[in-house]
Amino acid sequence: MDGLQDRNILLCVCGGIAAYKSAVLVRRLADAGARVQVAMTESATRFVTAQTFQALSGRSVRTSLWDEAAEAAMGHIELARWPDQVLVAPATANTLAKLAHGLADDLVSTLCLATAAPLVVAPAMNRLMWAHPATQASMALLGSRGVRILGPAAGGQACGEVGEGRMLEPEEIVAALAGVGG
Repeated sequence: MDGLQDRNILLCVCGGIAAYKSAVLVRRLADAGARVQVAMTESATRFVTAQTFQALSGRSVRTSLWDEAAEAAMGHIELARWPDQVLVAPATANTLAKLAHGLADDLVSTLCLATAAPLVVAPAMNRLMWAHPATQASMALLGSRGVRILGPAAGGQACGEVGEGRMLEPEEIVAALAGVGG
């Protein structure tokens, strides 16, 4: 996948059960030649640890906008300038709404607003949350602004329901990203 060779990918992981897929996603992106930096919402750290992502990416993971060491040099702005692409996966209904409405109250939403890099989101949530008019309005607004939307897929969900809302598999996301830029 030459399209990802030597590309800087900022992977923003949000708090949902699909966060476990993001660990595999880091590995697949690295296998495709990308350099991956992970930033996590506080909620994401309840599903997968920062240490997991650090081990897979070989880079320190950012989890807070209030990290004194990183922010002494405006670290969130420096990090927002680093990527060739920003990928939010999984992208929860909460984060999608924040991005659609320009809210920046945590590290992930701030990074997404402070970057000039193209933004890609891979939604993941319960089928009813995905179908909700508020979520669909957020998606339409993001799409109209040029945000690339990957998925979601349909199938069995962690809650036991079946329907649209599953995050795409890591390999599908990597294949889609490999076709971007180059």
